[in-house]
Amino acid sequence: MSDINHYNLAKDKINMVIAGLMVGLLVAAFDYSIMGTAMPQVINSLQGMEYYVWPFTVYMLTSTISIIFFGKLSDIYGRKHVLIAGIGIFVITSVMCGFATNMFQLILFRGLQGIGGGILLSLPFIVVGEIFPPRDRAKYMGIVGSVFGLADVLGPILGGVITDNFGWRWIFFINVPIGIAAITLILYSLPNFKLPDVKKIIDVNGMITLTLTLSSLFLALTLAGDLNTYSLTEIIGILIFSGVMFILFCRAEKKAAEPILPLNLFKNSIFSISALESFLASALMFSGIIYVPLFAQGVLGISATNAGLLMIPMLLSLTLASIVTGQIISITGRYKMLVIAEFLITGIGVVLLSSMNADTPYYLLVAYSTVLGIGSGMAYNIFNVAVQNAFTLREIGIVTASMRFFRNVGTIVFVPVFGYIMNYTLVSSAAVNFSKIQALVLSIQNIFLLAILLAFAGLIFAFFLKEIPLAGDTPSISMKFLEGN
Repeated sequence: MSDINHYNLAKDKINMVIAGLMVGLLVAAFDYSIMGTAMPQVINSLQGMEYYVWPFTVYMLTSTISIIFFGKLSDIYGRKHVLIAGIGIFVITSVMCGFATNMFQLILFRGLQGIGGGILLSLPFIVVGEIFPPRDRAKYMGIVGSVFGLADVLGPILGGVITDNFGWRWIFFINVPIGIAAITLILYSLPNFKLPDVKKIIDVNGMITLTLTLSSLFLALTLAGDLNTYSLTEIIGILIFSGVMFILFCRAEKKAAEPILPLNLFKNSIFSISALESFLASALMFSGIIYVPLFAQGVLGISATNAGLLMIPMLLSLTLASIVTGQIISITGRYKMLVIAEFLITGIGVVLLSSMNADTPYYLLVAYSTVLGIGSGMAYNIFNVAVQNAFTLREIGIVTASMRFFRNVGTIVFVPVFGYIMNYTLVSSAAVNFSKIQALVLSIQNIFLLAILLAFAGLIFAFFLKEIPLAGDTPSISMKFLEGN
């Protein structure tokens, strides 16, 4: 591995760092796909069908919040220490989840596990941004990020094998040896470089108000999917509370000595547009990941196993597109045209998916979802590279964590919105005596119609993204890092 790196690490150390980052990221990446397979057995064991989605949603919420918190803490205490702490939290809470005796315990432990998961989803990309010069970052981010595709393809299979042969608790216990391997690799390969002039001040007010903002927003959007149980007044009240907390968060960040999300970052148009594009790209990706399998099973009558197999081309194309896009950026040093191409391809994918009906053959479903996978994969690391290139090394940690944060917020916001569209359409269709299949087709079509609007918005914003050509060596604005133990 001949690339220049900021720390001038030896080739074997670089290989170990990349391997450690990939193994650590793999632990978190496997979580969603394995959990989805095991949840039916979890429910049978612990009861509480009414809380089916909460182990997923609580994890997503806490991981999103922790991305920003620990991205900032890693500026203070060093990437290595925080990354190892994240793996440790994830492993310990995995064991706690494995020993849960009821749904309440599982939901609580999953919330704690999300803290470690958020660290693992952001810190590896921060480390890559600091080790390599701008021109090489996209390439290695694509390599590190490829574990998501591996997890998405193998996760359901591995989850099924583990659950059927060893029981659902082992989907959590399996994280222990993988986590230990990741800690070992990182412990002996990654120096603990940290910023020398960051004040060791924790932005408590920012942490509290951001947590309340996102928690209440997520709760309101989730409850809105069941207006038969929860009144519109309650939901609006929660949304108002979220808005008030957001205003208080902005005020807290303006006054904070070391804000967890510095508002002056948004003065940089590259950061603002990249944050918005990451938000939209995540929503588009999940429209396919969630509703393509549902269409395959509910409309085409394909079994759950075969529906999972149908997703493999989409997930593989997502992974390959991420890697290839990184290579292209590394060669050309440019990214704007790739952002435009990404939203064009994604837009074509959701247009094709919105045209599906009960007569659509399965091979077209595979083809359409693969187009969406290509576009979604292209988006995965472009915005990390763009914002890292627009800021100094001192700010790489927070801007990289912010991109992952806004991706997760896109998921938190739009997954409940998609669910609301589906529920509303199903109820409306029942009122006009549509068959179940007709109602489901119309519901999924409406979801992809919204996705078309999101893709179009993303395409328009892409033209406003400024491009700073990526340098092939260490940036001219250099920062002195201090190495700790």
